[in-house]
Amino acid sequence: MRLAAIDIGSNAARLLITEVATDEKKDPVFNKLNLIRVPLRLGFDVFEFGVIPKAKIGMILQTMKAYKHLLNAYEVTNIIACATSAMRDARNAADIIRKVKLETDISIEVITGEMEAGLIYENHIAENLDKDHSYMYIDVGGGSTELTFFSNGKLTAKESFNIGTIRLLKDMVKEKHWDDMKDHIKSATKGQKEVVAIGSGGNINKIFSMSKRKDQKPLPLELLRDYYKELSNVSVEERIHLYNLREDRADVIVPALLIYINAMRWAGATDIYVPRIGLVDGLIHHLYDQVK
Repeated sequence: MRLAAIDIGSNAARLLITEVATDEKKDPVFNKLNLIRVPLRLGFDVFEFGVIPKAKIGMILQTMKAYKHLLNAYEVTNIIACATSAMRDARNAADIIRKVKLETDISIEVITGEMEAGLIYENHIAENLDKDHSYMYIDVGGGSTELTFFSNGKLTAKESFNIGTIRLLKDMVKEKHWDDMKDHIKSATKGQKEVVAIGSGGNINKIFSMSKRKDQKPLPLELLRDYYKELSNVSVEERIHLYNLREDRADVIVPALLIYINAMRWAGATDIYVPRIGLVDGLIHHLYDQVK
């Protein structure tokens, strides 16, 4: 069967089309057919003004129409579409969702931060790692960061924080936001086995690519600190040219690194695995469980 997931985030909208087959044990095998990303950057307007402006609404509609054509071309059987932090905060989100439904027949659900954290866990990465550690999923987006904890074979805690890359660029993250995240991490990891981080999101995926590390190998916290220092010392324009970054990645990658570094530091984690998964991957797994 062919499944699709749409994630309308604060920085970009993503469409993932996946074919699901079964192996000899009847377990599902997920094969990515296509992943498309459109940098809508909704958070830059929403977090400052509280609404998505007319021009951006037009961009959303054009993006969703293009996605609809691809869904038809790939003969997708089932679809799930979710929106996160920017749409949670946008006063005109309901009106936009109605327009998208009317023009594309795609139904968008604005999900809570807690549900977002749970969907990241749907990838079940930690279940395939050793049992000698506890694991902290860190998913950094433009508007929020989701943390999910896994220990002794089970999910132990999940939480969402309004600490995101665009909010940091807009100077909208206060000391209390950081303190709340720190307290949650300290509480969730107290008395647990040594913590290893699992990172998701476009920024940590890019850092992993830049590091030239082999798949399955974690990134050490010290390397993230080195990248943070290195990238912080040059302008956005220089990041684009020196590191071959897109403009919509070059500005958010530094605040993203700060979030990963702080979360790992407070959890006492010295390594972070980067399995190159994101919310859309979790949505695909969630959709598959519903369909089957």
